[in-house]
Amino acid sequence: MSDTHKSAGAVNGTGNRAPLPWELPVGAAAIPPPTPIPPREPPQIASSVREVADRSALNEIKGRVHRRLLERLNLSNLDSLDREQVVTEIRKVVHDLLARETLPLNYDERDELVNQVLDEIFGLGPLEPLLKDPQVSDILVNRYDRVFIERHGKLEPTDVRFKDDRHLLQIIDRVVSAVGRRIDDSSPMVDARLADGSRVNAIIPPLALDGPCMSIRKFKRDTMGGEDLLRTDSITAPMLELLQGIVKARLNILISGGTGAGKTTLLNILSSYIPHNERIVTIEDSAELQLRQPHVVRLETRPANIEGNGEVPQRLLLINALRMRPDRIVMGETRGGEAIDMLQAMNTGHDGSITTLHANTPRDALSRLETMISMANLNLPEKAMRQQIASAVDVVIQASRMSDGTRKIMSIAEIVGMEGDIITMQEIFMYERLGTDETGKVIGRFRPSGIRPRFADRLKSYGIELPASLFVDTPPAGAAGGARW
Repeated sequence: MSDTHKSAGAVNGTGNRAPLPWELPVGAAAIPPPTPIPPREPPQIASSVREVADRSALNEIKGRVHRRLLERLNLSNLDSLDREQVVTEIRKVVHDLLARETLPLNYDERDELVNQVLDEIFGLGPLEPLLKDPQVSDILVNRYDRVFIERHGKLEPTDVRFKDDRHLLQIIDRVVSAVGRRIDDSSPMVDARLADGSRVNAIIPPLALDGPCMSIRKFKRDTMGGEDLLRTDSITAPMLELLQGIVKARLNILISGGTGAGKTTLLNILSSYIPHNERIVTIEDSAELQLRQPHVVRLETRPANIEGNGEVPQRLLLINALRMRPDRIVMGETRGGEAIDMLQAMNTGHDGSITTLHANTPRDALSRLETMISMANLNLPEKAMRQQIASAVDVVIQASRMSDGTRKIMSIAEIVGMEGDIITMQEIFMYERLGTDETGKVIGRFRPSGIRPRFADRLKSYGIELPASLFVDTPPAGAAGGARW
């Protein structure tokens, strides 16, 4: 403890201890200094808490200790003090307050309650253990007493509970206020981002009929690479070699897939193959891209304020990005009128640009692009829109999440051109689903179509030689139908 804290905690002339900087003056009724707690290894989360007393009794203790602690804290001074020191001192006081409770609790149970109280003050309350679990990718709060998570691509219920709707609403308000937003009856929906980059969406009554709801898409600190796709059987080595060549040869790429299919993850991986001497401008609704190149400019949209003013959509950022001398433009997701500007950028010297959109097949992705172009109100004829798409986009990559939670690259397709009013495409690689085994695991295999892509000559001009055997369907001799090669 610093000298400042020592002097602030010294005994004065009346025999009472003077308050520490994070404590309110308590006069004669001050709580005596807590007994120092010897350091120990951090305990495992106490699964035996529910074996000693039911949840309601423990929640009552936690609420009582929390209220007493807030009465004692000088919240205005917390931000000016060292976070670790404050947490250490508060932990000692909470242990002391718990020692005054009549319900018998062992050390692990007390420490778990201390962590819960600290999470209520500094974190997201009951959600903190889930946020710290690296295996959890999504946290879905349907109601205050119904919390689900996604782990390894599968949804599963949890025993995490909030006290009531008001408790959940307090946590939501803490999240949105930290980024300068607000949520109330006049603005019952909000998108926000946690300090670690995780995306948060919240919606409250009257729009949410069963009470406040919150969804958190956790931000992965460890950036995945191509080897991770190979390790998880999401792609094959020939497909990955082709994608690396496509990026380095500056072909324009459209990544298509449903929600949770891994589009952003794939976008991150493909972006890592962009040469480090190129200037990249990224445009996102919520910053998720983790580009490792040194010459990157990151732009993020801004929603309208409570008065409905100040919105900066993706289309305005894209128009501005064209004035920033980018070599490539990487757009997190195309979902509106900015599609026409993105296509024009691809057609006017910004080769190698990449974007994503929601669609179930490569052909559906092109249909969605037509719909988005029409949202720009340019009144372009249908054939003109398709000509823009055919001349701008070179490759469509389809990603999908399978029924067993695994993610696969279902198709790599090349846009060949136009035949009359129809955009022609040809698949280069595809994933064949053959069935499921007794455990529910999807059985299938990746295979080339046997067609050599037309852009192979362009790859060759960039010094990328793709052997003809790469596009020949020759599975290993004796391989079962479910083999992956």
